[in-house]
Amino acid sequence: MTVESLPFPLFASGKVRDIYSIEPYDGTPNGALLMVASDRISTYDVVHPTPIPDKGAVLTGISVFWFERTKELCPNHLLSYRDGVPEQVRGRAILVKRLQMLPVECVVRGYLTGSGWKDYQREGKVSGVQLPPGLQESEQLAEPIFTPTTKAKTGHDEPISFEQAAELVGDRELMERVRELSIAIYKLGAEHARQRGVILADTKFEFGIDPANPDLGPILADEVLTPDSSRYWPAEGYAVGRPQPSFDKQYVRDWATSTGWDRQPPAPAIPDEVVEGTRRRYREAYERLTGEPLEAWLARAGAKSG
Repeated sequence: MTVESLPFPLFASGKVRDIYSIEPYDGTPNGALLMVASDRISTYDVVHPTPIPDKGAVLTGISVFWFERTKELCPNHLLSYRDGVPEQVRGRAILVKRLQMLPVECVVRGYLTGSGWKDYQREGKVSGVQLPPGLQESEQLAEPIFTPTTKAKTGHDEPISFEQAAELVGDRELMERVRELSIAIYKLGAEHARQRGVILADTKFEFGIDPANPDLGPILADEVLTPDSSRYWPAEGYAVGRPQPSFDKQYVRDWATSTGWDRQPPAPAIPDEVVEGTRRRYREAYERLTGEPLEAWLARAGAKSG
């Protein structure tokens, strides 16, 4: 797995992002982190050797778009997407505040799909949230529901109830505020997306606390409402009772499944036509949500052309 060659200590590296420590940074008490979104793509928690061009730029540009539009609802960790960002990673990187991250993933579901649909079929509820009988796959819920998960360092996150999430965080009042913010941000994103011909089926958020200013409360962090952290469907052709096409890596996942791969490392190389189809879907997600071509974001971020 390739990591950027940058003159900063590597703080952490995940399936998609590499995070570097920058200390000190412009008077920020705890320093800053440089989050670089690569073009890597994974399925079933295994990174493929073939990158998807533009993917890192799409994830970063969409996150910045939403950070700017949700800051009246909730503070976020974004410091800069240009100043202080090395030229070689502009467009794919942001400088962010270093936070004490909460140990839960904050999942909000507005539609019944994926693992939530499987849970509902088994027991009529999702992460302890009881739902009405008779719902169909991909059906919109009367109100979005908050279904947190653990934050696994390896493997899959595990669904937990709100009570379990509050226990993990160790502060029920804080967790109630996180639930409130998660649903509010989801609703804002879903309304905007629908106006753009896109359905936001579900998403996940991460929050942290600023140790230097804990009175700020929960701070929105990581990525926000991207195709990697969210399930976006084209509104045209939407119908309940079946799965929907999506603007995410499901296209790669479907191909990987069709190869007979056993989901164990190493992941297979992705053929050119699947790479291009996936790239097209990510770019379309950016353009639909933001109303501008990806090149406009790259120019604003000061990314190298070519």
